[in-house]
Amino acid sequence: MVVVRRVRLGGRKENEEMASSSRLSLDRLSFILCAGGRLCGDASRRASTKSATLKRLLGYIRSPGDSKMGANASQLEKELNSDHVLNNEHFYGLINFGNTCYCNSVIQALYFCRPFRERILQYKTQLKKSGNQKENLLTCLADLFHNIANQKRRVGTIAPKRFITKLKKENELFDNYMQQDAHEFLNYLLNTISETLSEERRENATRQNGTLKKSTFLHSSNPVSCSNGVDTSPIGPKPSTSASKSEPTWIHEIFMGTLTNETRCLNCETVSCKEEEFLDLSVDVERDASLTHCLREFSATETLRGDQKYHCENCCSKQEAQKRMRIRKAPPMLALHLKRFKYLDNLGRHAKISCRVPFPLELRLFNLSDDASGSDRLYDLVAAVVHCGSTPNRGHYITVVKASSFWLLFDDDIVDKIEPNTIEDFFGLSESGVQKNSESAYILFYQARDFANGSTLLTADAHHNSF
Repeated sequence: MVVVRRVRLGGRKENEEMASSSRLSLDRLSFILCAGGRLCGDASRRASTKSATLKRLLGYIRSPGDSKMGANASQLEKELNSDHVLNNEHFYGLINFGNTCYCNSVIQALYFCRPFRERILQYKTQLKKSGNQKENLLTCLADLFHNIANQKRRVGTIAPKRFITKLKKENELFDNYMQQDAHEFLNYLLNTISETLSEERRENATRQNGTLKKSTFLHSSNPVSCSNGVDTSPIGPKPSTSASKSEPTWIHEIFMGTLTNETRCLNCETVSCKEEEFLDLSVDVERDASLTHCLREFSATETLRGDQKYHCENCCSKQEAQKRMRIRKAPPMLALHLKRFKYLDNLGRHAKISCRVPFPLELRLFNLSDDASGSDRLYDLVAAVVHCGSTPNRGHYITVVKASSFWLLFDDDIVDKIEPNTIEDFFGLSESGVQKNSESAYILFYQARDFANGSTLLTADAHHNSF
């Protein structure tokens, strides 16, 4: 027997556990080790991938003199240096503060969505020039990205303490040590950034209008009836502000797409279309069904009958109808959320759907409307947030990213190179997909090949579609 010593559990007190010298039990070790100090037992994989998982788990076993990444980081850095395309790239793991793997995984995925990262770094540069000392979630994220991008070493570990502290302060839902949902955090983060950018735009407009109003006041005996009609008080309607509020931010330029909800009355054949915007698409998963199949099902035609009849304005009554939802404008960066956590009536609670969902490294959308823009757009997988575990309330998040010719796995503060065929290990389980331990993709990030940072503009299209 050998003693596995100094197992780091998210910065908490060290443990000692025994393992067989002839064969370390992966299932047992997965209970001993879990990033962030949680005992989850959810790291086991199929037999063909156990060695890779064991390698990651053993990354937590360090002697007292070891550095954060140690020799593994040096070896990884040597391999990365062989790819000259990655000369300016940095690969830094993020420290887990108890239960923040959901946050770390999403941040890593967004960091390797290059257009998003470039915008964040540009924002940081603008902050420096303006001398603004304000602190919000966006500034904290900008500081974190800037710190990673300007490290001397290319591989290492950073503690996102300031960002986590601000996150918990701004949203009490994340201010606990409960299991959090990475998709909910992604939505919150993108919307918060967009709202912050819009607010800053309104503040700039108010300052500019305030200067204009002051000038008008000096030349008018009646300051209320200004020629531009703008009220610069902090409360009250602001025509210019409301206009800027409706304008998209660069979050929308990168992630926003448009869906068209088409309903055809089966009595009069009238087709009505309603559009809605999205920052990510949530799609249902089916056992052994590919991602492309899931997207086709997302846009499958549904017949509305009985209590679900459609009220046709042309017929002025409820009629049977056919309904479907298709993508009208595909976003430059497509975020796909696989709905693996569902309420199951037979269990009487929410459960994880661990079924196998193969997803391609190259994706072309086929559920587009007839007049969709970018119908021939091809996407490349750049990142995937993976949930490890058997239930919604118990598990761990990791991230797989593409960097030039390399695939890398980020498991909190551990950074590891993986082989391209390892991606298949994150499809899910072929056997019964409920209540099973699995490492299954949860959020997929696809980037359009024709998308260059800042080159995509949002345009308004005609909204007529035909079945």
